[in-house]
Amino acid sequence: MPTDEYDPTLGRKFIFVTGGVMSGLGKGITAASTGRLLKNAGFDVTAVKIDPYLNVDAGTMNPYEHGEVYVLKDGAEVDLDLGNYERFLGIDMTADHNITTGKTYQHVIQKERAGDYLGKTVQIIPHVTEDIKRRIREAAEGTDVCIVEVGGTVGDIESMPFLEALRQFASEEDDDDVLFTHVTLVPYSKNGEQKTKPTQHSVKELRSIGLQPDILVGRSDDKLEAETKHKIAQFCDVPDAAVFSNPDVPDIYHVPLMVEEEGLDEYVMERLQIDGEALPKEERDSRWRELVTAERTGSVDIALVGKYALEDAYMSIHESLKHAGIECGVDINILWVDADEMDEKHEARLQDADGIVVPGGFGSRGTDGKIDAIRYARENDVPFLGLCLGFQMAVVEQARNVLGHEGAHSTELDEDTPYPVIDLLPEQYEVEDMGGTMRLGAHTTNITPGTLAETLYGDDSCTERHRHRYEVNPELIDELESEGLRFSGRAENRMEILELTNHPFFFGTQYHPEFRSRPDRASPPFVGLLKAVLGELDARKLDEEVMA
Repeated sequence: MPTDEYDPTLGRKFIFVTGGVMSGLGKGITAASTGRLLKNAGFDVTAVKIDPYLNVDAGTMNPYEHGEVYVLKDGAEVDLDLGNYERFLGIDMTADHNITTGKTYQHVIQKERAGDYLGKTVQIIPHVTEDIKRRIREAAEGTDVCIVEVGGTVGDIESMPFLEALRQFASEEDDDDVLFTHVTLVPYSKNGEQKTKPTQHSVKELRSIGLQPDILVGRSDDKLEAETKHKIAQFCDVPDAAVFSNPDVPDIYHVPLMVEEEGLDEYVMERLQIDGEALPKEERDSRWRELVTAERTGSVDIALVGKYALEDAYMSIHESLKHAGIECGVDINILWVDADEMDEKHEARLQDADGIVVPGGFGSRGTDGKIDAIRYARENDVPFLGLCLGFQMAVVEQARNVLGHEGAHSTELDEDTPYPVIDLLPEQYEVEDMGGTMRLGAHTTNITPGTLAETLYGDDSCTERHRHRYEVNPELIDELESEGLRFSGRAENRMEILELTNHPFFFGTQYHPEFRSRPDRASPPFVGLLKAVLGELDARKLDEEVMA
């Protein structure tokens, strides 16, 4: 267990990002975009996401509440914003980069129970705030710039200990080592005027707790007018040059280009006094701009068959499809298919789709619709990708509709199934707590030579991130593989990858490849799906080549 003491020399420069007026403004994307530009300029950048909720982590949250649960390489279940940081910064983060109220309070209380505070009264100040500062510094160790995003909005009661910790943090540092960026909404009146009053009140709230923003970023439909910027600067006590626009753009990957055009990166480097260390503009990394502005030659329609009618619930899958689209030179049009209402409303969307993705999930709702979608893909040679639960339901579909085992299912969803093709992992038998107890994080899969999996990964193994309690029943493998299905990736006796030998592209993974996909490193299964859609890959021909 870490101590309460922290080394004040850890980390060099810190950018704290807060939000005002309303949540969901995109301060995480603003922060990630700032980091991307600093990285382009040659700096080593990391990020910390502060989530003020009392949950220790995001693992037990319903996606309707908080979007997808993103899994890091060390198995930490975290907020989806950390996925954006990994994708924008091109780094792998750890549990240390996500701070929650629950995690902090749990640690402080454990120390109190152990008697580590030597009889002192344990309080928010100094014990909780000291722990918060320690966590930020340890996450920043060895980097040039650490960007710290505070979830929620200024004024939330849950955020108060964190904002107080940041106030203390700033007072302990030199002025040029800490920068406060405040992201706020700039709405429009009915006559189209940009209104600054919400920003003024938000900054007033921030200043009332001792924090003065150095930079203000206005989120709006369009760029801030010069008059709007001047008014914000005047009322919020910052220079005109410290007010920046972050208008809506067609794709989040264009935000770095937009804020670069505004000059945000140059202003940040100047304020932190690191502009002299930055690469000359002509030598800065331009790959991001080249990737996101590359010409697309067409578009493909991909049906996403899930049960959460919320894009954030499948954020990483949406992004992975976009990354594959970048590599293949096409735009992606996602057709939402509600697995719970497929028979009544959505079957036609499968017929319109060029490819089908069945994502992960928990619970029985929507599983029949997912199985029907998998059957449709199998019987009609539609390129298919199944992820985690989608992989498991593909095994169930094979058992039911190809092998003829009526009622075959997962014991997670039907404890009394007569043919349990999916069963509980052995190490889960005695587990009682739900949070943080699944098979989580990065694990290596061994790939069978001569398979579609080997073609996609170009190697005899892959390392991907997991989040599951159940697996293919190892006692039934031989029968499951008797009619065209094969498990081409394994981790000892665990089945990790499946494919059909008589289908152009039918691929499933027990793991979540979407968590490692990046704009400049698209996930192989997603690239394979698009190549199959575009007619550039047919797994049946791979089998012919192996037989030859």
